[in-house]
Parts: sequence; C-alpha cells; structure tokens
Amino acid sequence: MLECECRAAGVRLFLNTAIDEVRRGTCFVVRAGKTEFHAPAVVVATGGLSIPKMGATGFGYEVARQFGLAIHPTRPALAPLVLGAEDRERYCDLAGIAADVVACFGKQRFRERMLFTHRGLSGPAILQISSYWNKPQPVLIDLAPERNVTAALREPNSSRDLSAAKEAFRAVLPNRLADRWLELHVPANWTNAALEALEHQAHQWAITPVDTEGYDKAEVTAGGVDTDELSAKTMESRKVRGLFFIGEVLDVTGHLGGFNFQWAWASGACAGWAL
Repeated sequence: MLECECRAAGVRLFLNTAIDEVRRGTCFVVRAGKTEFHAPAVVVATGGLSIPKMGATGFGYEVARQFGLAIHPTRPALAPLVLGAEDRERYCDLAGIAADVVACFGKQRFRERMLFTHRGLSGPAILQISSYWNKPQPVLIDLAPERNVTAALREPNSSRDLSAAKEAFRAVLPNRLADRWLELHVPANWTNAALEALEHQAHQWAITPVDTEGYDKAEVTAGGVDTDELSAKTMESRKVRGLFFIGEVLDVTGHLGGFNFQWAWASGACAGWAL
C-alpha cells in the first residue's frame, strides 16, 4: 500500500544509500557518498536504536544535536528482563512456561502473560513493565490476580502441608511453576499467620532483574528528540524551518498493541500534510 501511494505521488526511492551528512544553507543538502540531494525540507524518520541487525542507528539523534535540538536520554523499552545468576539457576529451567500475572513497578501495573526464558522473563506483562523499570530495583509480580490461593488451606480441618499448598497453587499456575515457586518460598510453619504471609508474597513476589536484553531485543527505544522542540501540528522544528522529525526518533513510547506503529503513521501524516 505504501509503495503504491509513493508511486502515485512520484516519490523516488533510493535503497542501500547511507547518508553521510545533512547541512543547511539556502536549502538543505543531504550527502550520500558522492551524491548530493537538495531540498527545501528534510524529514528525519530514522527510527531509534532498537534491533540494530535491521539497520537501526543513532543517526537521527546526531542530526537533532547538530541543529541544536534537545534529546532525552535513550534506553531500550518493551524488552525482556534478564535475571541474575542465582535467579536464573532457580527459574530459567522453566523456560517456555507462561502465566497470567500482574507486573508492577511504581504506579504502573500490567495484567498480561509472563513468560520464563532461558535468561529471565518476557511476555507482554514484562515487556510493558520494562519501559518503566529502573535498575537495580525489583519488579513486583502478582502470581494470582484476584484470587485467594491459600483460603482453602485455612479452612477448619483442612490439610496444611507443602503437598496441599502445591495443589492449591496448581489451580492458578502451571504445575511446574507452582511447585517450584512454593519449594523456594515454603513457610516455616502452616499457621494462619504463615499462610497469610504466603498469600501476600504470592501477590507481591519481588524479583530483581540485573538488566534488560538491550537494544538487540527491545521493540522500541524510549527517549529521543524532545517533542517540545517541535510543532505539535506539523512535527517541524521550532528552531530550524523545514526540518521535521517523526516516529520513534522522538521521545514518544507507546504500549504493545500497535500504538508505536500508530504514532509513526500519525506523526508522518502530520509532517506530510504540512509539506
């Protein structure tokens, strides 16, 4: 569809063309090797730093700095979290197991699936919370959202031991995850107070990542060109007439579900209409 629209508008595409320099005199000059392109306007749509194997670079930020625009520090976002060696030993043989959880950091909460990987945690809930997580603080995981897992164990004449607890947790978690988590968090005794503490821990499981998987696995880049530097209607620089920035190169990061694509198309449309 985009190629058809470009052909209809007379757009020329230059593939495998590395841009060496952008400068501005009476008009903009974009140099690519021995070739120079001259235009009254330049739209920077270079993306962020995420997934460098697809060609991502920081060139858009270099152009912004060159023309004096402010840039918010960049970091990987919507990225899997990496656990430390001790926690990898405890949990990463569960790779492939997923559970419906609530992942929390600060005031941010996401109820989605969490997936164990060979290096840590992933899945939609973890990718979402990674955009807000600050190293080296813990992420809180509610393993049983809106469920009281230990309620049956506190009933009169109920069984109170590790076997009964595993049965209760298996009702809300995959069997291997339920067993492993309880073996690592088994209470010292099975009193009502101890079961209440176990219940609380299941809803406030604190796990401390050591890092994200970085730009190689991040779906987007957080940070970028300060949106206050641009017109909200056109995406044109307030400082340099004819210079536009759109998409991921800007300090705009959406949630999973197509929001980052929507921002790319919407900001591009604003710039296009202005031109």
